[in-house]
Amino acid sequence: MKSEIVSLMSYNRAFLAAIALLLAPQSLGAQGFLDEFSYEGLGLAGIGLDVGPVASDRVTTEVSIGVLVDYGMIAPRVRVLFGINYFKGELDQNEIDDFERRLLQIIRDPTGDATVDIGRIRWSNLEATLDLQYIFPSGPRYFTYLGLGIGAHIRNGSGAAIDGTFVEDALDTIAASADLSLGVEVVLTDRIHFTTNVRGVLSSELLIASARAGFMYRILPGGN
Repeated sequence: MKSEIVSLMSYNRAFLAAIALLLAPQSLGAQGFLDEFSYEGLGLAGIGLDVGPVASDRVTTEVSIGVLVDYGMIAPRVRVLFGINYFKGELDQNEIDDFERRLLQIIRDPTGDATVDIGRIRWSNLEATLDLQYIFPSGPRYFTYLGLGIGAHIRNGSGAAIDGTFVEDALDTIAASADLSLGVEVVLTDRIHFTTNVRGVLSSELLIASARAGFMYRILPGGN
């Protein structure tokens, strides 16, 4: 647990440094850049729900569902967004096949007809995210944004062959991530916006990519 906390702190520092490099105008000094940030624009601005496919390097492609909370503007064109995303998929078959081969190598099998079948292993991922999204100048009925963020992941493994074993313990982890997102938000009405985005997640054990679409209810009419 200590290593996960240290890792998350490292992601926090890297995230803040990346935001500074992305958003700081070249014509402003350091003090001027810091003056752009203010808590006065923060507050509940919208609540949304989105859904879409998520793929990773170790888990089968599944559908992910997420909840979004727009918490207002912390600087000109920069908004704060919180999110919770969840998916559950099967561990890639290549991973399982490799594990079964390794088990066969340590089994005493004089007849040479031993087999190992550990069945399906499921792996779930619950992520809580914090994003800073830069909103580009766009049209009156839509806007695009680029987001940088951090995430905290709670993962749980399960399967008939591994339940209660050290293998399940190895899959039950807490991890930090660095997230990158690109999206479009379309103004349908003052209160209802259609949202769509693609997102990449870099974390220990899993690389994740997703594409989602959904709707956001604007607490503040008109949005950002």
